[in-house]
Amino acid sequence: MKKVLYSSMLLIATAFTSVQVGCDGDPELPEPIDTTTTVNPPPPVDIEQLKMNELQAVGSHNSYRIKTHAPLLTYLIGLPSPPPGLEPEELDYTHETLPTQFDSFNVRSIEIDIYYDPAGGAYYERQGNTLISEPTSSGEPDLLNPGMKVLHIVDVDYLTHHLTFVSSLTTIKNWSDANPNHLPLIVIVEAKEQSVFTTAESFTAAGFDELDAELASVFGPSLAQVVTPDNFKGTYGTPNDAAVAGAWPTLAESRGTIYFVLMLSTSQKAIYLNGHPALAGRNMFLFGDSGNAETAFIKIDDPTSTTNQEKIMNLVQAGYMVRTRCDAGTVEARNGDNSKMLMAFSSGAQILSTDYYRPDARALTDTAWSDYSVRLPNNDLARLNPVNGPAKYIGSIINE
Repeated sequence: MKKVLYSSMLLIATAFTSVQVGCDGDPELPEPIDTTTTVNPPPPVDIEQLKMNELQAVGSHNSYRIKTHAPLLTYLIGLPSPPPGLEPEELDYTHETLPTQFDSFNVRSIEIDIYYDPAGGAYYERQGNTLISEPTSSGEPDLLNPGMKVLHIVDVDYLTHHLTFVSSLTTIKNWSDANPNHLPLIVIVEAKEQSVFTTAESFTAAGFDELDAELASVFGPSLAQVVTPDNFKGTYGTPNDAAVAGAWPTLAESRGTIYFVLMLSTSQKAIYLNGHPALAGRNMFLFGDSGNAETAFIKIDDPTSTTNQEKIMNLVQAGYMVRTRCDAGTVEARNGDNSKMLMAFSSGAQILSTDYYRPDARALTDTAWSDYSVRLPNNDLARLNPVNGPAKYIGSIINE
């Protein structure tokens, strides 16, 4: 069942503004209000008791990314038949640094793509540069060391604010340390194996163990700021049990915390869960399906169909945290169409992902681009969820 927050308030308003008609056909005015009666105002609500799954906030997609090397992007866009799986025009956007996204654009969820590099050097050469007769050597010493690397597509879309996962984690931790009262931060981590020329390393059990270890290497063995699946489930049997029981922490309990959620293929999920039923002992959550023991977070990228709207609303009502997208592939930034964004807002998905938390800079001078951007009403940091947010919090301000 969908729950619309404002319906009860509208009914009350209608009751007080309607005019009754008497037997003689003349309107009967309501009785005058007795102003001598003292009415105690309702007690103020404490916004800090709102649960974290009862709000909405904007997140960024491929948050680490810098737009593709310009000569290479121009070449790829000009190809009559780009390499399979590659849509060059979809790469024509860029991101601010992570701290700037947090501080200047109210982003409270980010996405980091990682590649496995157990020996080091797997992605040091950028073979896509052969297409434009430029050197393939990256000249980046950090790419020679073992560890998870951060980039979008091997060989062709390699520019990033962070070459390594550890570097991005360090930036996130430093910002969190400097802003200890921040709303819970959701960090989506996609384990990628996409490539064009160079064969990307496949994630193995050892690789996922290393991924968890890299997280602990930055946040400390106790993972004090990080909420793990074991932390979240508490006395419940599984993360799914805790989610559907409404066991999400309040804002007071969750400020300053960070959740890491893995975006994996079906085969990768099986590897990450092997030996860790319901994510026991793991450091990160998974995007999964409702009812699965490990699921607290669910991803539905397209909010525009009636089926998906209903599905997202039902999942939010059931207790899950849902991520959806407001735009994709630069389409909305070009045509200025807000409809997908508005559908994302109304769906109740808690994480509203976008490439455009500010308009594309070209909108000022190039009519091929619009001023499309995703911001909550009144440029709020977060807002009460329109599907599952308790009505008593309507009008409350959510800070930090």
